[in-house]
Amino acid sequence: MFRRDYLVRLIEDMTQMIAKVFSLKQERKHTEALWELDELFKRQFRLNSELLRSLSAADIEQLFRSHGYLEADKLQSAVRLMEEEASLLLELEREEEAVMLYTKVFQLYLKSALQGADLKLIGLTERIGMVRERLRSYALPETAMRDYYAYTEQQGMYAEAENTLYQLLDNGKMEYGEAVQFYQRLQLKLPEDLAKGGLPLEEVYEGMDELNRRFPHAAVNGDKSFT
Repeated sequence: MFRRDYLVRLIEDMTQMIAKVFSLKQERKHTEALWELDELFKRQFRLNSELLRSLSAADIEQLFRSHGYLEADKLQSAVRLMEEEASLLLELEREEEAVMLYTKVFQLYLKSALQGADLKLIGLTERIGMVRERLRSYALPETAMRDYYAYTEQQGMYAEAENTLYQLLDNGKMEYGEAVQFYQRLQLKLPEDLAKGGLPLEEVYEGMDELNRRFPHAAVNGDKSFT
């Protein structure tokens, strides 16, 4: 109960601050908005935005681990402020910094979701989708794409998971056998769930056929396929 009350108060504080930041953005007071975010980072997380910009996503994740356990909801809350900062940097035409920060945001949102974060706390599903669109034209680290692949399958977004799977395959970041396992898992799903996820059962079979066409040698030499 204490943890939940803390999170509710944290989100209320963040919501007020984000509204204030939005107002400052409207007034073109971007520097003041960045200061406000930095103060909230310090007050709520004992961190500062400069430090977070200098650390990798993996290092930031470690800051939110306690006794080996990831405080996923606390992490997603901090990352929500990082996302707002990335937006400010983009408006200041500091594109390279903004893209680097958005990439960390994407990675850390995914880690939070995969580690059991409350998806409703900050609207995590929607936020992941928006950041993904922001980064659509940029190359992403393999770890981010793999986590996105796992996340989209976990959330029943099967068409998006398949698209990500083929990106990994095309970049040599996934083996044929792992891709086969994806289609085998989908074959066990209810047809209505597959359709809801944008990949009807007949398209699952089509996807497997396409996979075998792309990797004929692997398909012939013992990797299991559908029957």
